Amino acid sequence: MSDLVDYDFGPHSRNRLADTAAETADGAVAALETFYYALNHGDLDVLAQIWSDDDLTQVDNPVGGIVRSGSAIVELYRHLFESGMHLEITFTDAATYWTPGAAMFAGRELGHYTNAEGERVPMEFRTSRYFTWHPRHERWRQIHHHGSLDDPVALHDYQMAARA
Repeated sequence: MSDLVDYDFGPHSRNRLADTAAETADGAVAALETFYYALNHGDLDVLAQIWSDDDLTQVDNPVGGIVRSGSAIVELYRHLFESGMHLEITFTDAATYWTPGAAMFAGRELGHYTNAEGERVPMEFRTSRYFTWHPRHERWRQIHHHGSLDDPVALHDYQMAARA
């Protein structure tokens, strides 16, 4: 089953970690919203609870490249949060794919970051996030993310800001 949904999960997203224990589509959506809460608030503790701790959990993005394992992914985000970029990202316009025990959300991330000069720089990513039901943890957890920027200049500027 699939749906097209404008989730609008951004700076006003809520920490719905408790709701991720529902073994339903609502639990998966709660995990997605909670991820965007953690991303926009720089909350590594919540972020670590949303990502799977499996060794093959993976992020493919323009800043970190390919990163595998829940702990390595949390470290990637720690570096991003400590870079001083002050991200504000909203997830929207998502094709959502449902199967028993799994949900994939493929859409856009719109937002901005603050560069070293203090300027707000807009950005737009194509992104997909894949969540599965984890019986061991009895809740939904993210196991994969892929993000990309189409504009090569914007990509370069974002990489430089994140690596500062």
